Amino acid sequence: MKELISCIESPSEEGLSIRQQCDILSINRSSFYIKSRGESEMNLELMNWIDREHLAHPTKGVKQMTAYLKLNGFKVNLKRVRRLMRLMDIYPIYPKVNLSKLGKAQYIKPYLLRHMNIERINQVWAIDISYIPMLRGFMYLTAIIDVCSRYIVGWSISNSLDAATQTSLVTETINRIGKPEIINSDQGTQYTSEIWTNCLNYHEVKISMDGKGRATDNAFIERFFRTIKQEYIYINPEKEALSLYKGVENFIQYYNTNRPHQGINNSIPVEVYKQGKQIEKIKKVKSKKIINIVKQMV
Repeated sequence: MKELISCIESPSEEGLSIRQQCDILSINRSSFYIKSRGESEMNLELMNWIDREHLAHPTKGVKQMTAYLKLNGFKVNLKRVRRLMRLMDIYPIYPKVNLSKLGKAQYIKPYLLRHMNIERINQVWAIDISYIPMLRGFMYLTAIIDVCSRYIVGWSISNSLDAATQTSLVTETINRIGKPEIINSDQGTQYTSEIWTNCLNYHEVKISMDGKGRATDNAFIERFFRTIKQEYIYINPEKEALSLYKGVENFIQYYNTNRPHQGINNSIPVEVYKQGKQIEKIKKVKSKKIINIVKQMV
């Protein structure tokens, strides 16, 4: 990253302090004072091209991506493209040999959603992380979507791919609105880890993971990333991390409360989620009444 931490604004009398800005962006405060050399302007441009092409053609591997970049006038080699794709946490979608996950196989979980009828809110959440380009630098956006309502229940922006960023977001979201029955993710290193497994076991949430090379298993959250990039990120690249945070916040607010979604019969996600909440309350009240009646009969 090229001077990412320098994207944080200096505090003003009415603005956020450095500590508050770092907390919002999940950045260690000590990192603010480190002068990182970051990526060159050329590498940042290459990463933007890679991100757009991966979004359109997610099956392209390092060789195909290198060929694509060369056709568009860039002088690159396989080693450089491979490093940048790994930095962006971008991997082609195709069946891979299990050796790529050697040492973490014990944390890979089966895909639990196949043939499942997802008919209520908080039954299944899907989580993923995506590279977000900026004018100078980049960040990572993590988002959690309620699959039934397509409502974005939680999100965060960070300059790190650490598993701790993911577990912090999940814990905060569960504390705020309650826990799901299942959380589905891909088999990325953030999720095939001890810290992720322990976190969801602690919250008593079932872990589900995409099958190898199956692009459709986590399609709900992938579709959201495609939408936010095409409708906001690419057409309005931000200069500063705090501006990016505010922009993403505004877009997710719009996505949740004003944008009809075809997957839920052109309904608004927040309306479907609230309706689901009301149904849950009614069921709980009925359940309590039945329990009381049974107690009285006994």
